[in-house]
Amino acid sequence: MNLEKEIEDKFGGRLRTRVNGILIQDDHILMIKHKMGNDRFFWNVPGGGMKYGSSAEENLKREFIEETGLEIRVKDYLCTYEYLHSPLHAVELYFEIEAIGGNLRMGKDPELSDELQLITEIGFLNIDNLALIKNSEKHRLFWGIKSVNDVRKWKGYFNFENNYLK
Repeated sequence: MNLEKEIEDKFGGRLRTRVNGILIQDDHILMIKHKMGNDRFFWNVPGGGMKYGSSAEENLKREFIEETGLEIRVKDYLCTYEYLHSPLHAVELYFEIEAIGGNLRMGKDPELSDELQLITEIGFLNIDNLALIKNSEKHRLFWGIKSVNDVRKWKGYFNFENNYLK
């Protein structure tokens, strides 16, 4: 099956609520590189869709274990970002987190088969590493930040230049 079609089938055509955790250590942010199709990649912090009946904190802890192998403590709520680029539409909640256990490893997405996993790389990136990634290949929130600590200043609701459905 085609990866782009699989992403659309699993995550598209509906509104999703997502939680995302920003882990800063030694002036580096933990980031994950996702394969989004043929020669298309997307860097963002660990996170994923919320499951009904679980709190944002519970969902974020589950996502971190699945994607990174790390146990976390959820700290401050930072901001909300609305992503709308058809067929994907998500309201994303961003939190600062800290690692409290586990071992960093590249995890997997349980919603997808082993052949169609999205995660291709995981690692701590400094501001210079982030700047080298093309804007089209990283989450909009990370475009043009001047310091990893800029993320701690995010407050409010962001949607930038979304591709709204007509």
